[in-house]
Amino acid sequence: MAKKPWDGVFETATDSRVEEFTESISYDRRLYVHDIRASIAHAQMLAKAGLLTADECQQIEQGLLAIRQQIEQGQFEYSTSREDIHMHIEAALVERLGDVGRKLHTARSRNDQVSTDLRLWVLASGDELDRLLVDLQKAFVGRAEQDRDVILPAYTHTQRAQPVLAAHYWLAYCEKLERDRQRWADCRKRVNTLTLGTAAVAGTTLPIDRNETARLLGFERIAANSLDASSDRDFAVEFAFVCALIAEHLSTWAEEWILWSTYEFGFLKLPQAFCTGSSIMPQKVNPDVLEIVRGKTARVIGNLQSLLVLIKGLPLAYNRDLQEDKEPLFDTFDTVAACLAIAAPLVAGAELRREAIAARLEHGYLDATTLMEHLILRGVPQRTAHGIVGELVRKAMHAGVPLAELPLADFEQASPQLDKSVYDVLGSQSAVAAFKSYGSTSPAQVAEQIRSWQKKLEQV
Repeated sequence: MAKKPWDGVFETATDSRVEEFTESISYDRRLYVHDIRASIAHAQMLAKAGLLTADECQQIEQGLLAIRQQIEQGQFEYSTSREDIHMHIEAALVERLGDVGRKLHTARSRNDQVSTDLRLWVLASGDELDRLLVDLQKAFVGRAEQDRDVILPAYTHTQRAQPVLAAHYWLAYCEKLERDRQRWADCRKRVNTLTLGTAAVAGTTLPIDRNETARLLGFERIAANSLDASSDRDFAVEFAFVCALIAEHLSTWAEEWILWSTYEFGFLKLPQAFCTGSSIMPQKVNPDVLEIVRGKTARVIGNLQSLLVLIKGLPLAYNRDLQEDKEPLFDTFDTVAACLAIAAPLVAGAELRREAIAARLEHGYLDATTLMEHLILRGVPQRTAHGIVGELVRKAMHAGVPLAELPLADFEQASPQLDKSVYDVLGSQSAVAAFKSYGSTSPAQVAEQIRSWQKKLEQV
């Protein structure tokens, strides 16, 4: 049984069942890179502060790098008796260096150590998600360029509403993903805080330089209150929230494409490489990847809930409950990263069923609102124009024709402000061409937005 770092005050050994129950090495071992990086910076700071000699610092740094190599080569032995990755690395260092290795833990506690490691992990993980978000944005912009001549029905209340350019539709997802990137950038500011050196709860009496540690690790600021520093998991919860909204956006996209790929909609042909079949029905091409993306959102939301409940009743400062923050956090990142990674090639590989979309595009009177605004431009009050167009739609529905196929006499009878120029705004093509406002589906606006997104993403 491994000797514990707190053995001095204890008269009995730790029960093996307690070791099994309290271990976290089975999942926190993935923090090893960050633990070693932070330990090297800590040692360098201790040497600069005169708490280690230059030779001792060099021995510690070389020892830690050797341990990292051993871990990466799969030659490192793990044991539940050493609880976590911090104790594993420290024990391995002491085995190599003896008393020199024991000096590394000067002016720090596992409380501030794990907080620092986790912050470094969140910074790296968030930046990886940001790269994946950009890849997905590029895929949507590529689709916008490819499909800029296609018109789709936009929906409200799952009912056909107005015609929009397909490119406008794809760029809507770029906007959502951009907000996700902005949320991470804002969250990153609060993650980017050094807690190392606040020690267990009250700081240290030793002459350390936390600004030097922050410089070595690239942190932008240092935590100002030792009580808050070791107990703070706001950054972890906030990161989980950022991930949950990314997952929500992916789920919205997945739901839409699942519907669009059905025979009933017939808008979309999914790449077969991203679909699966049925074990009993030979004809099936199922959107399983999209369904799993939609389903995985549930676990990401659940992980956020777990973290919120975890911290809800903890007194200051560190409590062992916080060991439970890592599994939901790690799973959240892994899940969202996997969804983003598979989303980009799926988006790029799908095809719009142009003929099927065009064949039913004039169903649903998508040009009704444009006709109403045509009347408004001719001085008719909005509410009055709304009623006039509603009556015309009813007449067209009874005749079983689109608005553009009603005779001119019907329009002239409905309003003296309508003449043959009404046909210039009828039909989905004309309706789309009539849009003018910034942010609309106007062809000129959409073309400008495509150029803007292409330029923005080239600079990332």
